[in-house]
Amino acid sequence: MNTGQWLGLFTGVLFGFLLQKGRVLRFDKQIGAMLMKDMTIFKFMLSAILVGMVGILLLSDLEIITLSHKPMNVGAVLLGGGLFGTGWAIMGFCPGTSIGALGEGRWHAVFAIIGMVVGAAFYAELYPLFKSTIIAWKDFGKLGLPEALGISQWVIVPIFWVGVITLFFWFEKKKL
Repeated sequence: MNTGQWLGLFTGVLFGFLLQKGRVLRFDKQIGAMLMKDMTIFKFMLSAILVGMVGILLLSDLEIITLSHKPMNVGAVLLGGGLFGTGWAIMGFCPGTSIGALGEGRWHAVFAIIGMVVGAAFYAELYPLFKSTIIAWKDFGKLGLPEALGISQWVIVPIFWVGVITLFFWFEKKKL
C-alpha cells in the first residue's frame, strides 16, 4: 500500500471511532435526527465541516493540495439528495454510519450496505440516460460558493462558523 492508502485507512478508522464515540451510530440518534428531535448527528456533521473546511482551505492556500470542484448540477444534486434521504429514512443509516454500525456488530446494517452497492450498480447502468437528462439539467459547471458570490473563501469561513455556533447554542437552548 502506498502512503495515500495508509492515510486513507488511518483516517477512515479514526472517523469510524469518532462516529462510535459520538454515538451517531445509534438507531435512536438516527431516528431523532430524521424527526428533528435530536440534533446529535447534525452537531457531529457540522463540527466536522467546521474543522475540515479550515484545514482543507489552509492546505489549498499552502499549495499542499489542489481543490477540484465537482460540477454544480441541480438535477444531480436533487436526484442524489433524494436517494440519500430515502435510503437513510428506510434503513436508519447513512453510508458512513452503516459501515460503523456493522463494525459494532449490528448485522442488520448489511442490508443498508447491500442497498448502497446495488444502488451504485443501477446508477452506473443508467448513467448514459442520466447524463443526457437529469445531469444535463441546470449544470452551472465547476462552481464553488466563493466564485458564485464573488468573495474570498476566508470571508465565508467566519460567517459560516458564527452561523453554526449560533445554531449550536439554539440547539442547546431547545435541548435538541
